[in-house]
Amino acid sequence: MNILLLTQVVPYPPDSGPKVKTYYLLRHLAAQHRVTLVTFTRNAQEEADANALRSICAAVHTVNLKRSRLRDAAALLSSLTTRRPFIIERDDSMAMHQLLRRLEAEAATAGQPFDLVHADQLNMAQFAEPLSLPRLLDQHNAVWTILERLAEQSSGPKSWFLQREKRLLQRYEGRVCAEFEAVTAVSEEDRQALLQVMPSQRDIPVIPIAVDAEQEQPIPREPSAQSILSLATMMWPPNVDGVCWFARQIYPLVRRVVPDTHFYVCGQRPTAEVRALSASDSSIEVTGYVDDPRPYIARSACLVVPLRSGGGMRVKILEALARGIPVVSTTIGCEGIDVTPGQHLLVADTPSDFADAVTLLLCDPEFGAALAAAGRQRILERYDWRAVCPAMDGVYARIVGSHAETPAQERTQSTSLRMTG
Repeated sequence: MNILLLTQVVPYPPDSGPKVKTYYLLRHLAAQHRVTLVTFTRNAQEEADANALRSICAAVHTVNLKRSRLRDAAALLSSLTTRRPFIIERDDSMAMHQLLRRLEAEAATAGQPFDLVHADQLNMAQFAEPLSLPRLLDQHNAVWTILERLAEQSSGPKSWFLQREKRLLQRYEGRVCAEFEAVTAVSEEDRQALLQVMPSQRDIPVIPIAVDAEQEQPIPREPSAQSILSLATMMWPPNVDGVCWFARQIYPLVRRVVPDTHFYVCGQRPTAEVRALSASDSSIEVTGYVDDPRPYIARSACLVVPLRSGGGMRVKILEALARGIPVVSTTIGCEGIDVTPGQHLLVADTPSDFADAVTLLLCDPEFGAALAAAGRQRILERYDWRAVCPAMDGVYARIVGSHAETPAQERTQSTSLRMTG
């Protein structure tokens, strides 16, 4: 098939959750189909990263996405007028719309029309919507639930904004999921959340996020590893909230029992709130982005995922278990992953319980090693990309087959409604 793939971030290198999910899917798709990748970039490094994907894609096209406080303010004002979610208005781009219309026309003229457009994440649905192609929306999460959970942790004007954004997303996400020819989710929890806001019910296949579990080898940890590790993008609000909650309410409880422990916060673009953690406690090190996390894993007794909001699946858990490091997570953190608490990882939702779980791993490395071994085996069995990603081929076949059975006149009318609606 000839596939038009739209991504909000360049899916390379696979060093964050969204990039990992899309990169391994792209590797599978490129081996089976002709893939044209169209992606936003934000700087010269991302342009170089996009160029690296030309070796597996039929073509790669980029559009520069500019962000600033002034542009965000304009997007917020537009959202107040249009009642579209702020995050959708913020990422709207006339240049992206124009590029996609041109690519669709050129492919048809050349006798190689696209068979379908694959929108990766909700932000990209608005660009697939007007095209006269079968449309698939690949949902990394049910976005409205992220806003709902963040609102529950907030107060004042921030809570009002998040509640409003949640309501707008419920309407927008539900409508788009109902109108696209196909939608996929990464977990049963996300599937149910999407069905909850859709005006009409439909089949939503669950295709979990996958990693390169076969290639990823366990990282030997130092016998006296006494550190605690967080690996996450540190500008994403749920990650910021979780790490700050851990550092302020859980970590002090751990230090009462294990006073020599150290907390590494690794991840790109840490906010000012996250950077301030190391200023208030010298045993907390905020590293920013690290090219190679292996030295930090080797020095750590566990990886913590203290999420109190979020959606989808946490790739950081899949990768940590594949690398052989024990994980302590909240229930929300490991949501959507087929693991058993106490067998594959530890799960705790209160500061005291979370601190007890971390302390156990710091004080009992043999238990941690057994837990990590069981977790890695689970990932090998369920979440390697070679076993997971072929499910997308079946979704593609159903979309294209259904489209071929639809009369041309009906397809033309549908496209016209998309353009004018």
